[in-house]
Amino acid sequence: MILANQNATRKSYPTELQQIMSIAAAHESLAWLSAWDQLGDGPTPLYSLPDLAARLDVAQVLVKDESVRSPLGSFKALGAPIALVRLILRRWPDQKIDPRALIQGGYADLVSKFTVISATDGNHGRALAAAAKTIGCACVIVLHANVSLEREAAIAAYGAKILRIIGNYDESVEEAARLAAANGWEVVSDTSYEGYQDVPRDVMQGYGAIAGEALAQANVEASDQSPFTHVMVQGGVGGLAAGVVSYLWERYGADRPKFIVVEPVQADCLFQSAMQGRASKATGSVDSVMAGLACGEASPLAWKFLDESVDFFMTISDDDAVTAMHMLARGSERDVPIVSGESGAAGLAGLAVLRKLEADSGGIGFDSNSRVLLISTEGATAPQVYLQLVGESAESVAARQASWLSR
Repeated sequence: MILANQNATRKSYPTELQQIMSIAAAHESLAWLSAWDQLGDGPTPLYSLPDLAARLDVAQVLVKDESVRSPLGSFKALGAPIALVRLILRRWPDQKIDPRALIQGGYADLVSKFTVISATDGNHGRALAAAAKTIGCACVIVLHANVSLEREAAIAAYGAKILRIIGNYDESVEEAARLAAANGWEVVSDTSYEGYQDVPRDVMQGYGAIAGEALAQANVEASDQSPFTHVMVQGGVGGLAAGVVSYLWERYGADRPKFIVVEPVQADCLFQSAMQGRASKATGSVDSVMAGLACGEASPLAWKFLDESVDFFMTISDDDAVTAMHMLARGSERDVPIVSGESGAAGLAGLAVLRKLEADSGGIGFDSNSRVLLISTEGATAPQVYLQLVGESAESVAARQASWLSR
């Protein structure tokens, strides 16, 4: 399903939003995190896929590959870690903490009795656990019933204490908040709720670096128009979308690209938010193969940025996502093979669906001159799931990629 957002506007980035998230703060976040040994050197690749673009009848398909951002395997390495850094800076304002030294463990004695907690579908909790281990504080992660044992093990490997609940993601968020209040712990969540906005803002701010890197890699000058006519971005609670959209909106104002948010049909909280004009809940089961997008309730803070900027909201099926995983893994003579996980391939899945629906696709403005930015937000963060869905191991696809790149 696709929905044109009636609130979408073409105006300059509002001052009130810039005071919450800005390009300057996104760059500062990335500069601080660059000292972390769990972050790769330099930007993640921006791949052009000309054969895929030809199949979809657009001028260019560009894929930002976040699977190699970090050993953690996803874009989440930009969110939870910087939010934890900023939380500690606020917690000890008189200590004059050096953020780069903090992320390297230079204040482990100071934070040794400090505990953070979060609910997660997998990647956010893994990133938080890794950052907590490096910084030297304790970490508790709440997992809901649909998080795989494989993802649980990946989080526990960083020393986090794991707590399981029977319910879904939103219930795990509630349980994390309850435990934090009962034990004097601090929540580091990527979704906001009443009275809780600073940390989700910091998480989203970290994601803005993805857009900044993509622009730099496209070799645009400050006065140039956007190199992308359209940006397809994953939904979830809205944090990634808000981070990417806010950066490009501030940069290009009324001349920003068109933004399309993609989410699972059974976890359509942003789609429903656009229908109802406020941050809302999903109408489906929320159980999706796209585990990172299986969120039942939109973040109110993220919605402030999406309400007037996203042009279209759409939902896709699990089968659409798996098909897109295959498309990226396959590669071609001119297209590099890409390891993209279930949630990572959602943007391409949305684009492929739209190009089959000419009436809807035309309304969005796709044509043979369109230049589309996609973000592959994760690699095979659950390798056995990837193998089952794609029929080829991530290692095999990565080997084909290495061969392609070495030609």
